[in-house]
Amino acid sequence: MDTMELMVRGMTCQGCEEVVEEAVRMADDVDDVDADRYESLVEVHGAVDRDVVAEKVRMAGYGVES
Repeated sequence: MDTMELMVRGMTCQGCEEVVEEAVRMADDVDDVDADRYESLVEVHGAVDRDVVAEKVRMAGYGVES
């Protein structure tokens, strides 16, 4: 299983983490996702393209560091 980390801007509470996790889970081939507002990180497990995950995060209203 592949793992990637994305730096995500704008997560300030548990609700933000849940919104980001739900958005990323909508992408095909995502096995698991964990958002951490304190570290501004989203860890994604699965064979999914980084650009697809980044777009899901942006569509949820959050910024992604490149």
